Amino acid sequence: MARILAFDYGTKRIGIAVTDPLQIIATGLDNVHPKDIVNYLKKYMLTEQVEAFVIGDPKQMDGTPSESAQHVKGFSTILKKNFPTIPQHWIDERYTSKLATQTIMQSGLKKSDRRDKERVDTIAATIILQYFMEKPRL
Repeated sequence: MARILAFDYGTKRIGIAVTDPLQIIATGLDNVHPKDIVNYLKKYMLTEQVEAFVIGDPKQMDGTPSESAQHVKGFSTILKKNFPTIPQHWIDERYTSKLATQTIMQSGLKKSDRRDKERVDTIAATIILQYFMEKPRL
């Protein structure tokens, strides 16, 4: 089976998570600057088969699109243009950064390591991917 990649998009960093080939476990993979994402994915896909992309859908508390939604839509367009055969799935990302921060706080890491925003983005992408994996698929 192929892997599934999930993205927590930000204008400074994109947190990336990946499944194992059997699509049982979600793991944080990396953080990449938005301008480098296409090259990163092309290089990654030279050695790994990717079945789908999961994109965190930024929403306000009332369910309306957040201010960053336009950036994420642009990111989605770039993915479609460069990887037209890979389907995209959208998952509500409300609370994922907060959950990621709580996870880091409870992990016992040193205070300086808990402030690492890249770690938060990677864990948020992992949570997004986990939500997708738990969702019933047809």
